[in-house]
Amino acid sequence: MVGSDSSIPDKGLLLLAYKCFGTAFADLSISPLYVYKVTFSENLREHRSEDVVFGAFSLVFWTLTLISLFKYAVFLLTADDNGVGGIFAMYSLLCRHAKFSLLPNYQMADEELSTYHKSRFSCKNSPSSKVRRSFDRQKRRKTSLLLLVLLGASTIATLGVFTPAISVLSSIEGLQVHVHSLHKGDLVSIASVVIIGLFVSQHRGTSRLEFLFPPIQILWLLSLASLGVYNVLVWNKNIYRAISPLYIVKFFQATGTDGWMSLSGILLCVAGSEAMFSELGHFSTASIRMAFLCVTYPCLVLQYLGQAAFISKNFPKIGRSFYASIPDILFWPFFLLGTLAAIMASQAVISSSCSVIKQSHSLGCFPCVKVLHTTRWVQGRIYIPEVNWILMVLCLAITTSFRDLNHVAIAYGTASTTVALITSCIVSLVINLVWQKHLVISVLFFLSFGVVETVFLSSAYLKLPKGGWFPLLLMALFTFVMYVWNYGTRKRYYHDLHNKVPMKWILTNGPSLGVLRVPGIGLFYTELASGIPSTFAQFLSNLPALYQVVVFVCVKTVPVPHVPDKERYLVGRVGPKSYRLYRCIVRNGYKDVFRKEEEMENDIIMSIAEFIQLESEGFGAPDGSLDRWMAVVRTSDRFGTRLSKSLSRRHELNLYGSGSSDSAGSSKSPALQKLQTTYVKESFDLLQRRIYHFELMETKFRDNEAREELTHLVEAQHAGITYILGHAKIKAKSSSSSLKKFLINGVFAFLRTNSRSPLVALNIPQVCLIEVGMNYHV
Repeated sequence: MVGSDSSIPDKGLLLLAYKCFGTAFADLSISPLYVYKVTFSENLREHRSEDVVFGAFSLVFWTLTLISLFKYAVFLLTADDNGVGGIFAMYSLLCRHAKFSLLPNYQMADEELSTYHKSRFSCKNSPSSKVRRSFDRQKRRKTSLLLLVLLGASTIATLGVFTPAISVLSSIEGLQVHVHSLHKGDLVSIASVVIIGLFVSQHRGTSRLEFLFPPIQILWLLSLASLGVYNVLVWNKNIYRAISPLYIVKFFQATGTDGWMSLSGILLCVAGSEAMFSELGHFSTASIRMAFLCVTYPCLVLQYLGQAAFISKNFPKIGRSFYASIPDILFWPFFLLGTLAAIMASQAVISSSCSVIKQSHSLGCFPCVKVLHTTRWVQGRIYIPEVNWILMVLCLAITTSFRDLNHVAIAYGTASTTVALITSCIVSLVINLVWQKHLVISVLFFLSFGVVETVFLSSAYLKLPKGGWFPLLLMALFTFVMYVWNYGTRKRYYHDLHNKVPMKWILTNGPSLGVLRVPGIGLFYTELASGIPSTFAQFLSNLPALYQVVVFVCVKTVPVPHVPDKERYLVGRVGPKSYRLYRCIVRNGYKDVFRKEEEMENDIIMSIAEFIQLESEGFGAPDGSLDRWMAVVRTSDRFGTRLSKSLSRRHELNLYGSGSSDSAGSSKSPALQKLQTTYVKESFDLLQRRIYHFELMETKFRDNEAREELTHLVEAQHAGITYILGHAKIKAKSSSSSLKKFLINGVFAFLRTNSRSPLVALNIPQVCLIEVGMNYHV
């Protein structure tokens, strides 16, 4: 994530402005290929007058100016969450400042994060408004807001299906201008091959070429502007008069209902504007505005102006107006640039779809998926194999079944305008609830932009039988999957919350907990931010042995985009010191990338060591506090001075961790050591891990008890680390309603069975894992 605009020097700002061309405007700049073609595709084709063409351009100009320029480039780029934009950024603002979140793992300590109230319009300790109080009183309204956000996320994912189809198909159709023997089936076949190559190369191909995207995009935009100026000078120099909104009035007077129906094509000129806002986390506000205002916006206006000038004198060529307006000598360079621009637009939207899926998963609204990084050029550019292949299959299905570009465009416009309207609705809430502006200002914002988008959307919905139904179906399906997963996850969490192990049971069994304590560290992963999970008691009842050091690890997402590393780990103690039970809460932002497990386990050990020392120096609660005080240990100036860390050699590997053969081998028989060595050599994931060795540093300790506890921790790390995860099967109670049984026993169970295991997301080697089976009846 980039820094604030004020902290970026002029050279850095220019570099960011250059880089953002590759992604922020890729989808928006491909629209001249098909806007006029779709607008004049039906009955409007019969209105062959100069005033109608001028009116169409005037609609395009003012739509581009109102939506892309004023709404996104001017206004929405200021509605950031710590420099991050997008639907989830606005939802996180509402969750932090207006308490709209349905996530059940909220803690007061989360509000102490430096990024929690760090926003341009922080409303900490601000008075509650009537709208906020109405949401607080009714949980259904919070659920409705979540559904609206999930619908917006689903729409962005749906755009990952339609953008490659319309972009590639519209660019390939230009071949018919010079190669007349090509039929529609041939064009669809060529487009399908390009689409397959695009999706197959998402992980290894296009990511390695992203450094070429900005120069190609800039060249494409400048070519569009040059072509537009050429067509104005050659065909109709009076086209500049169409900038007047009076031509919009003349347009509807001349076309009537046909003009209203054509709005579904006009709205395509702003499709892709959402990328400016969603890419804000990768670039700065000033850089995106500079690139848009200085290059993208004027180039697009000139292109639409010139293409309208060409159409006004060449009505029979409306269906291929873009490629037909290109001089013959420049056709093939333009065709090549157009194809490359279509691939860039598709790649950017596919990556954006993966990003929004990842954010949905972080907030507990999507099944577990495997997230991979594709490039170091832009931080946070990710690739999700499952999502990529699903989008490819759906995209090919649309390309081969629809075949007609106009039908694909109608579907694409429906999805694009839907996400724009959802964004307007959520921003209206942000204005009133987060920025603390009067309700009238919030309503005025929606009337200025939301009503216009509703008018365009009504035109698109009139064409549902011609393709508009398919994005609605996909949006509904994605939203349903996301909400059911969130619903099942929340039910499972509340079951864990109500079935926690009583602290009295822990204290009654004494420091040994009634079982044998064996060397090593046991990391119990749980979703509970407080209390002891029922999986712990289940583990002890089935395996009456426990590691000498036990850490309850809760990896949770807080409603901020990024959590600083020094504030990520929250460490505390469970029970008295002699029990050697600790709690570590790992806090991630919804845009944070999950760290490698070996790095996180080392940070946990270092954080526990710092906590032990802080506690010995008089910070926090005295011994005997059961589960209360927790410390953000990395903020200490002396962090990292208790233990030394060094990289171990491969031959020193043990089955569950690392360390010298002497320390670990003393507690294991020769037969077990031989078995471990063989198992580790055959375990590829263990051989790929960076194994570290900890030692207690020669520092002065005020409390000998703290030194003894740190020594105990180091010895446990030498013996090895084991990960314990709960593996729960969730079923609805027999007394539950039929709907709940269908959602939990049917849909949620199906999603859980066919999604990735949590150990994939946590990067845990199978050889180091113990799973505890649980049956939940919710």
